[in-house]
Amino acid sequence: MKIAIFTETFLPKVDGIVTRLRNTISQLRKAGDEVLIFAPEGGLTQYEGARIVGLPAAPFPLYPELRLALPRSSMRRALQAFQPDLIHSVDPVLLGIAGIYYSDKLQVPSVVSYHTQLPKYLHYYNLSAIEPLAWKGLRVRHGNATLNLCTSTAMVDELTAHGIPRVALWQRGIDTETFHPSRASSAMRHRLTDGHPQAPLLLYVGRLSAEKSLEQIKPMLHAVPGARLALVGGGPHLQALQKYFAGMPVTFPGYMQGGELASAFASADVFVLPSRTETLGLVLLEAMAAGCPVVAVRAGGIPDLIEDGLTGLLYDTPPQAVAAIQSFLHDGAQRDRIVRDARSEAEKWDWAAATEQLRGYYRQALATGRVHSSRNEKTSPLKEFAKISVMKVIKGALP
Repeated sequence: MKIAIFTETFLPKVDGIVTRLRNTISQLRKAGDEVLIFAPEGGLTQYEGARIVGLPAAPFPLYPELRLALPRSSMRRALQAFQPDLIHSVDPVLLGIAGIYYSDKLQVPSVVSYHTQLPKYLHYYNLSAIEPLAWKGLRVRHGNATLNLCTSTAMVDELTAHGIPRVALWQRGIDTETFHPSRASSAMRHRLTDGHPQAPLLLYVGRLSAEKSLEQIKPMLHAVPGARLALVGGGPHLQALQKYFAGMPVTFPGYMQGGELASAFASADVFVLPSRTETLGLVLLEAMAAGCPVVAVRAGGIPDLIEDGLTGLLYDTPPQAVAAIQSFLHDGAQRDRIVRDARSEAEKWDWAAATEQLRGYYRQALATGRVHSSRNEKTSPLKEFAKISVMKVIKGALP
C-alpha cells in the first residue's frame, strides 16, 4: 500500500503520538508499504525510508513546544507525485485537516485517528466555553473520514456518543525488548532521587502540561515518609510545576527516550498517573513492561490498560491513591505479583501486531472505497467547517 500520513507532531518532538507514529511507520516499512509523511518541519527529510515533507511551523501560544504548520499548495504536488492509495490524518488540526481536504479532492479513502481529548483540554486553559464548538468541529472532521480510529474503548464510546460515525479501536503497542525490568540501574536511581537512592521513588513520565493534573501528586508525596518524586519530560507547565514543588524532594530530569527512558521506569518504585485526559496512556504500557508498578486514576482510556488489582492499582480519590502507593512500597508479595502479571500483559501487545491491525483497517477502507465527499450536497461539511474553524484559511491556501 501507499500511505500518506498527515500529522501535527513528529520528530524531533517527543510524546506518545510521536512514539506511536515512529513504531507504526517502522512496521509499515517492514511490511513493504510506501509511506509519505507531512509534518511540521523538524530538520528531518526521511524516517525509516519514508520521505518527510516538512512544512514551516510556528510555536502554538498555549503550548510553545507544539509547533503548528499551515498547509501549502506544494503539498498537492507531492501527493500527486506519490499517488497514495490512502490518506491517514493523525489528530487533525491544520495539516491533518489538509489531509481530509485532499482525500475529498483526490477521491482517496481516508482514515482519521483520535489521540487527544481536545474538548477536555480546553477546561485546563480557561476555554471550556468553546467545548461545544470543539465537538462540532470534531464531528465535521471525522464525518468526512472513511474510517475513524481511537486508541481505547472509552474513546470509541465517547466519539460515538457525540455523533461521530464509523469508529473502530486501534489497539495498543509496546516495545517489550527496550522496556524491560533488566534496565534497572543504580546510576539512574541516584539521578532520579537527586542522590538519595535508598528513598522511595515515585515516577511520572510525560508532558508537563496543565491537563496532566500533576499538582495532585503533592499530597501523595507528603503522605509517604522520605519519598522522592521524579517528573520526567517537558512542556509548557514546567516552570509552574517547579514553583509549585519548590522546596520538596522533586527532580525534573527533562526528556528521555529509548534505553534511558526504559531505565528510568525500571529504576523507580511506583509510577503515578493522575491525568484524567488520557486517550490511552502509552507510558502505562512502558511502565508495565519495565516492571514499575502503576498507580493511576480511573478515567479516560486508562482502565483499558490497567485491570485494577491485577496489572496495577486504580484510584478514584486522593486517599485511595496514597493507600495504593503505600501498598506497593510495603507489600512485597502484592508488588511482585502485579509486576509479573503486568509484564505478561504488556508482552501481548507488540508494535507488529498493532500495526498489522492498522493495515487491516487500511485494507477495509480501501475495500469500502468510500470517500465521504459532499460535493453534490447543498451544504458541504467542509464548507460548514469553514464557519467554525481554520478550514477557511486552509481551503483558501490549497488548490
